Amino acid sequence: MLTGTTTSAAAQFTSSPRGARLARRFAVRCMEAWGHPPASDVSCAVALVVGELAANAVRHGRVPGRDVGLRLALDAAAGLVRVEVADAAATKLPPASAPSSHPGGESGRGLLLVEALAVRWGWAPRRPVGKTVWAEVSTEPPPHL
Repeated sequence: MLTGTTTSAAAQFTSSPRGARLARRFAVRCMEAWGHPPASDVSCAVALVVGELAANAVRHGRVPGRDVGLRLALDAAAGLVRVEVADAAATKLPPASAPSSHPGGESGRGLLLVEALAVRWGWAPRRPVGKTVWAEVSTEPPPHL
């Protein structure tokens, strides 16, 4: 959970593959502005999480005429970046945990990647309609084994 000192940015994107790509680029620009260069581990992890959640929103949560919302919040004190992707499809909910995927399948790995890169993730209803899928990514380097 984020603490009181956060920096945030938000934007709306069309519910299309192009909108998902633009959301990812927006996230990389935000991370760079917040001191995490595009090639850094943190920026790459956030970009991947945004890309997967935005692609899922476009593929599974698309409602004609409704955009996909993206909100990023950096909590430097907690060492977290919170990613929130909102869509208007209230009835198409993500699974409680990342589904297992067949190794030869062409899709189904997005939430596995999110689960691997995020400290935690989940979803919440969005008022007045829809849902927000969120993930929190650590800005700290992983501990060495």
